[in-house]
Amino acid sequence: MAEYGEWNRKGATLSVVTAQAEYGVSQDFIIKGVQTGILEYREGSIWGNPYLRILRSQLEAYIVGKLGENYLARAKGEAELRRVTKEMGDLNKKLRSMQARKDELEAELGKGSNTKQSGSSAQKKAHR
Repeated sequence: MAEYGEWNRKGATLSVVTAQAEYGVSQDFIIKGVQTGILEYREGSIWGNPYLRILRSQLEAYIVGKLGENYLARAKGEAELRRVTKEMGDLNKKLRSMQARKDELEAELGKGSNTKQSGSSAQKKAHR
C-alpha cells in the first residue's frame, strides 16, 4: 500500500493527535479508517506513552473519500493560516526585543557623543 520509504520521509507521517489538530477529524474517524484497512499505521512510544503514526497521504485520501475535497482544502488552509499567524507573532516578538536592544545600544553610544561625532567625521575624511 505505502510507497517504499514513505514511512521514513520527513513529514510523511503524523500522530493521531496531530492529525486531529491539523485536519479537524475525530480519533474515531481515524480508528475506523485503520480498522477497515484503508489507513496503515505503526505503533510508537514516547516516554512510555503509546501512540499511533499514520501516513499523511493515506489520511488525506481517506478524508477526500469520506468528507470531500472541499473539506480537505479548507482544513489544510486553516492549518496553514494558524502556522503563519504563529510565526508572525514569534517574529513580532523577536522584532520588539531587538528594537529594545537597539534602543539600549543607541542610548549607550549616545552618552559618549564626542566619540560618535569624531568617529563620523573620521569616516567622512576617509571617504574623500
